[in-house]
Amino acid sequence: MTDPVRDFIERKGFIVLDGGLATELEALGCDLNDPLWSARALIDAPDVIRTAHRRFLEAGADCIATVTYQATFEGFAARGLDAADTARLLGRAVRVAVSARDEFLADRAMEPPDRPRPLVAASVGPYGAFLADGSEYRGDYGLAAAELYDFHAPRWEALAEAGADLMACETTPSVEETRAYCRLTAVSHFPTWISFQCRDGAHLADGTPLETAAALCDGEPHVVAVGVNCTDPALTVSLIGAARRATGKPILVYPNSGEVWDAEAKRWTGGAIPVDWARRAVEWRAAGADGIGGCCRVGPSAIAAIRGGIVSPQRSVT
Repeated sequence: MTDPVRDFIERKGFIVLDGGLATELEALGCDLNDPLWSARALIDAPDVIRTAHRRFLEAGADCIATVTYQATFEGFAARGLDAADTARLLGRAVRVAVSARDEFLADRAMEPPDRPRPLVAASVGPYGAFLADGSEYRGDYGLAAAELYDFHAPRWEALAEAGADLMACETTPSVEETRAYCRLTAVSHFPTWISFQCRDGAHLADGTPLETAAALCDGEPHVVAVGVNCTDPALTVSLIGAARRATGKPILVYPNSGEVWDAEAKRWTGGAIPVDWARRAVEWRAAGADGIGGCCRVGPSAIAAIRGGIVSPQRSVT
């Protein structure tokens, strides 16, 4: 098995992740008020997805995640699409990201000559994302690992065949879903990172200690990195420490803006916390993070600031 994350880090010392893809799609005019959320754009706005990916690459991202976080066979079936159509849409998501990367590389004269080829990660959202009721922030599905494995397996197979560099299991809120992902990774031999949604500085959304979940990942060789995402930026240092106590694998952090998702109102509340992304990136790297990016409500300008703070100065992105 190749390990694209470790290979990248060994070459450059660090990896910059992208930001909130759905946030950028909305900024570009997409209406995502839909149970499919960002995956809706796969049906009606693939060119806008490509533009959003390109903006993150131009901001300095070394890895972009596909628009498949909320793309599932069950979700598209509710929209009237059969399994073959859904598999084609999942493949389209990867192809759009790869084409954005290839177009970016064609303009490589704009970039430092030693910058490695950016990675494409196939995003896998949790079962709660399919439910579209905010339960990815609670993890209270009442499903066992075997049931979650069966739910994720068809999408996993389709994405693994589509040409991405690795899988990114994001906003994982429960230990049962962690077990399902570890089994999927072991069966497929596909390099994967698993990133967690945490209720505080030490526990997953379902109350499991982050150290416990990270230790499960550490024991599966095809899990190539452990992360935390869509968490409050203020929790990041504590979460890095908890993960590092359980694993020697690369640690990836990509918090949100500090706002809170209101599942009933379908909106972010609480107001964004002012974040000096360049300064925080330096802090998080010193705490042990090997990769940094952003999640919901974090756009290309923040990614440019992260890269400028820890890697090299970048032109500003608006």
